[in-house]
Amino acid sequence: MADSTEKITRLVADGVRTRVYPGAVWATGTAVGMTAGATAGLLDPAEPDVPMRPDTVFDVASLTKILAVWSAIGALWEDGLLPLDEPLAGFWPEVTGHPLGQVTARQLLTHTAGLPLRAQLKNLYGTDPAAIRAGVLREALTRPPGEAVEYTDRAALILGYLAEHLSGQGLDALASSRIWRPLGMSGTRFGPLPLPLADRCAPTEFDEETGRHLKGVAHDFSARLLGGVCGIAGVFSVLEDLARFLRYLLDASTAPAAAGFGPMWGEESLTVHTGTRTPARGLFWHPAPGASSADRIWVHYGFTGTGMWLSPKTGSWAVLLTNKLYYTRDREPLTAIRNAFCSLAF
Repeated sequence: MADSTEKITRLVADGVRTRVYPGAVWATGTAVGMTAGATAGLLDPAEPDVPMRPDTVFDVASLTKILAVWSAIGALWEDGLLPLDEPLAGFWPEVTGHPLGQVTARQLLTHTAGLPLRAQLKNLYGTDPAAIRAGVLREALTRPPGEAVEYTDRAALILGYLAEHLSGQGLDALASSRIWRPLGMSGTRFGPLPLPLADRCAPTEFDEETGRHLKGVAHDFSARLLGGVCGIAGVFSVLEDLARFLRYLLDASTAPAAAGFGPMWGEESLTVHTGTRTPARGLFWHPAPGASSADRIWVHYGFTGTGMWLSPKTGSWAVLLTNKLYYTRDREPLTAIRNAFCSLAF
């Protein structure tokens, strides 16, 4: 492992040197704890005396889908409140009589629901959260459910709405009470962040309206439009909390108190549910690019430059947190680093 640690350290540092991202925090570990980790680069290039730190707060972007939505849906499933294979219209009055009513929760989790692909919510439904919710839940499908695997942020947005309906709580309160607090994830929350936390946050994209890089405010426009809380994005977290979360997935006994979902949900999710259709998907998780099916390494990425990997087979996990969005929306430079990081970590 020592040799791999040195190579990962150089790899992550090279990303700073070549301006893929201003800085990074990374770690690998098992259910017992962290086995290696380090930081590289700066929190903000505009502040050359402030390095990245292990407790830097990151806008984790689409990791929200795992930390909040997938986890909450798992808790509701294990509570017996959410049948995965029953059409939504059977237990969700808001979608009865609309195209979404024929879709199942499993199809949303595997991105096989036939939903419209990426679209600006504001352009379609305006700025009122109630109108956005109604528009999203009543939108026509673009293809029959189950026909194809097509990633869309709408799946997480809809599942977040569903979790709120079934629990009677907002997604932020539900995730906090059922997942984050029981796991001791005290550094994880939806934004916008209060000033003390925002000061520790890695800045992301340049915002033309304010003339500054976003810091403590979600980069995702849909999340900002919905007040910072939605299924698509909006969660901020730190390395230690992500490590706690992944350790729990490997061994539930590592938690100080049981979280809302247990090993059954992990086992259900970390299995390919899309058959021969491509790309292969579990429930919101997907197999790591370049890893063989025998490796069974699962991954989820965030658009800001975050990522976390999990291998139940080897009992190990890895986290790489960067703020690559500070420089560019181009995915390719970070994709190469992510793939190399995964190969070295596992």
